[in-house]
Amino acid sequence: MARDTPVRTGTQSTTDEPLPNLVTIVGRGVPSSFEVTVDGEIEAASDDPVADGTIVSGSAAEGTLEVGITRLRFSGELATVNLVDWNGVPAPESESTPTVHVDYNVAQ
Repeated sequence: MARDTPVRTGTQSTTDEPLPNLVTIVGRGVPSSFEVTVDGEIEAASDDPVADGTIVSGSAAEGTLEVGITRLRFSGELATVNLVDWNGVPAPESESTPTVHVDYNVAQ
C-alpha cells in the first residue's frame, strides 16, 4: 500500500548548525538518476526536496534530475556516488549523466 504523504527522514540536521560539506549535482538535459551515500549525516539543501525529486533516508539520498541542480549538505566523508542516465547507462560510460561537485567545509 502506498503512502499518501511522502515521509522524509534525515532532512534536518540534529543541530542548528548547517552540515559543513556540499554535494552539487548538475543535470545535463537528459533524465537521470543519482544516489549519494556518506558516512555521516546528509540532508537536502532545498526547501522541498520531495518536489525536487530527492529522497533522503539515513546517510543516503537518491533522486532524479534532468536540468538544473540538486544540492545536498553532509557531514563526514562522501562514501559513494552512483549516476545513471534514462537508459540505465552509468557514468562515465554515458556523457548524459549529471556532473557532481563536492566541496568540503563550505559556509552556508
